[in-house]
Amino acid sequence: MSKIVSAAEAAGLIKDGMVVSVSSSSGLGCPDAVLAAIGERFDSEGHPKAITTLHPIAAGDMYGIKGIDHLAKPGLLKRTLCGSYPSGPSSSEPPQIWKMIGDNSVAAYNVPSGILFDMHREAAAKRPGVLTKVGLDTFADPRHQGCAMNAAASEPIVSVQQFDGEEWLYFRSIVPQVSIIRATTSDERGNLTYEHEGAYLGGLEQALAARNNGGVVIAQVKRVVENGTLKPHDVRVPGVLVDHIVVAPDQLQTTLTPYDPAISGEIFRPLSTFRNAEMNVQKVIARRVAMELRDGMAVNIGFGISANVPRILLEEGQHGKVTWVIEQGAVGGVPLLDFKFGCASNAEAIMPSPHQFIYFQAGGFDASLLSFLQIDRHGSVNVSKLSARPHVTAGAGGFVDITARARKIVFSGFFNAGAKLSLADGGIRIDQEGKVKKVVAEVEHISFSGKRAVGQGQDITYVTERCVMKLTPEGLVVTELAPGIDLQRDVLAQAEIPLGVAKDLKTTPEDLYQDRLIGLSLNGGASLGGAHG
Repeated sequence: MSKIVSAAEAAGLIKDGMVVSVSSSSGLGCPDAVLAAIGERFDSEGHPKAITTLHPIAAGDMYGIKGIDHLAKPGLLKRTLCGSYPSGPSSSEPPQIWKMIGDNSVAAYNVPSGILFDMHREAAAKRPGVLTKVGLDTFADPRHQGCAMNAAASEPIVSVQQFDGEEWLYFRSIVPQVSIIRATTSDERGNLTYEHEGAYLGGLEQALAARNNGGVVIAQVKRVVENGTLKPHDVRVPGVLVDHIVVAPDQLQTTLTPYDPAISGEIFRPLSTFRNAEMNVQKVIARRVAMELRDGMAVNIGFGISANVPRILLEEGQHGKVTWVIEQGAVGGVPLLDFKFGCASNAEAIMPSPHQFIYFQAGGFDASLLSFLQIDRHGSVNVSKLSARPHVTAGAGGFVDITARARKIVFSGFFNAGAKLSLADGGIRIDQEGKVKKVVAEVEHISFSGKRAVGQGQDITYVTERCVMKLTPEGLVVTELAPGIDLQRDVLAQAEIPLGVAKDLKTTPEDLYQDRLIGLSLNGGASLGGAHG
């Protein structure tokens, strides 16, 4: 009996009230044809109703792959647990899912991506749930929001438990009755290979969670080949776990990208084809962040200014001295920017995302370079919620998992929001001060807990265009000042809270502000290995 079905037939398998797990990271690996068919079926039949969806990273984007927005219809979607949500510029119309979150027509939760993958693993093994320290004293902690994004998310999904004399967060397993995953190729038996994909994500774990609990697994693929033609080492999800195959030959590799063979490792791009970062204030910040790195490090990066740091290393002839590791699974190579973020060209390896999160959650890597929206008096960071413009932020994604035990974290961003800045005279000039302070008394959402970081002895640095700050047991301390910046007027008076100032306050090297190579060294001593006094 053939496993091949149409997208409409696959949508017909979703019954009212079911729990549906979807494998995707924004546009990367999104089974969009199947999701579209579910939405179309609801429009024509009024079914399925009141489903719950699980999205360990995210499903869809704001640039042509609708993902979860196909399901964002009152009556269809009752509850959703997502690592992150579609996001984009404030000038764009918010996605339907954000409108539903705002008007409480869906119970919405933002669950750290690694924990959501863990919940699938535990459901697959028929274990009760996840016991973890990841998320303590963040928005995932029930003493804060407990992952709830709105008033409709009133049912608790996490509790605090005492186990073996220690405090843990406990996330009860949620069993998917249907898992919708994606690959490149299926044979007639449902064996899946991922040769054109930019990541494996968590398709295997999601398939196991449904299969082991009597559920259904639907795989969207580009093409079907004859049995016996796929090499066993290439098969990432075996056919015994796959019930139905939907062929979507036009599926995009990732956002606005039909297929880039360097993303999936078919070819390696010459390093000369990667563009250098434009000379601006963001590049100066990225250069200063790069000075925190050392030869031989394994380093995670997030979206934002820090995503440009690999290009700084390329430009400075330091590529290969740091191994980049990103949550979607790529190890090594050159992490990509903009719409291709989450992918890497020329990767050394691509790990399944759940395994990458195990690496992150336990702090096995050396450093993480991440962004911030707000920093508070405890050194806590908000990166996941901006009430005034919610769809500008995607949610936390893997941020909470990554920062929970990371030995070294470098946060980067602008000191104030909305300031007009320029490069002048070997330093920074503030042409017009910003109206929104980002160093505040209390962050709106605790994505990273400064209190826990201090207690665990984590090395935390904040790099802005005006200054560098360090987190100490006494609070935030300004350790370095940019040329052209007045400490009192431009830094201390622009924070809502008192900031400490280091006795040996340094000046950021003027070379960073010039449109030429800076002689970056990752050896910790030569050239720009440290700031000037």
